[in-house]
Amino acid sequence: MRTKSSAIAPTRIAVSGRPQATCGTLQAAAGVTAFSLTFPATAWGLEGFGPWSLVAVRTVLAALIAGACLLALRVPLPARQHWTGLAVVAGGVVFGFPLLTTLALETSTTAHAAVVVGLLPLTTAVMSALRIGTRPSRTFWVAALAGAVAVLAFTIQQSGGALTTADLYLFAALLVCAAGYTEGGRLAHVMAGWQVIGWALALCLPLTVPAAALALSYEPVQLTFHSVTGVLWVAAASQFLGLVVWYRGMAAIGIPKASQLQLAQPLLTLVWSVLLLGEHLTLAAPLTAAAVLVCIAVTQRARG
Repeated sequence: MRTKSSAIAPTRIAVSGRPQATCGTLQAAAGVTAFSLTFPATAWGLEGFGPWSLVAVRTVLAALIAGACLLALRVPLPARQHWTGLAVVAGGVVFGFPLLTTLALETSTTAHAAVVVGLLPLTTAVMSALRIGTRPSRTFWVAALAGAVAVLAFTIQQSGGALTTADLYLFAALLVCAAGYTEGGRLAHVMAGWQVIGWALALCLPLTVPAAALALSYEPVQLTFHSVTGVLWVAAASQFLGLVVWYRGMAAIGIPKASQLQLAQPLLTLVWSVLLLGEHLTLAAPLTAAAVLVCIAVTQRARG
């Protein structure tokens, strides 16, 4: 009897592990899908909201959702020594990136923005190396530089030989978001990843509520199906719930496998820009996105 039970036990463990890995992959993929729809949803939101009111309203809605989750689960307040880090996350992920990309999308296509912001994993990797003090290999730096050059060449070619204001907004968005991601990754070692963005959102409510009221009083609002759907998506899915399933999936299948799924995000955004917005892609857009994808894969392999 002992021999029989010992033979069966490993089989049960192996079978039970497969659904967990599958569920983790699906959750991580759902997070990537949510993020890939951010720019098209923002473009929809701009059809009825001004850029400042759109960012303020999406932040307030996301903060209310995050605050409700934190209260429902009775999550204790973060320790005081973590507040500075949460402020960096808020400045980069809650305010900086949404505002700068929204301002860019007033004059830039979502396809163009998707290619430029596709450089974010490389920017975050470089920022993380500088912040933590690690010394990546020469291969890492060569691949990172190649990806940056590819995106810079694309932006200059698409802009007629010079960078536009929208390009400057996008490059600034890369820097502030990379700083927020880096600090959020550091904080994720002491609290759950979703709690990092949750507290960053919730602690900003005293600022975002009056900011939303002020912006709405100055910028006219036209409630349409597109504008309302766009705001709800970027608030609920892009800025909070997408991060929740992303972190849960990453915990289940590991950072390397989850990161491989995220490589498809810029290409997915290009698909949504065509299907949802009717944009016409030049050949340079998917080719540059694919080149950046290869560079990111090389940096991940070099870091691993």
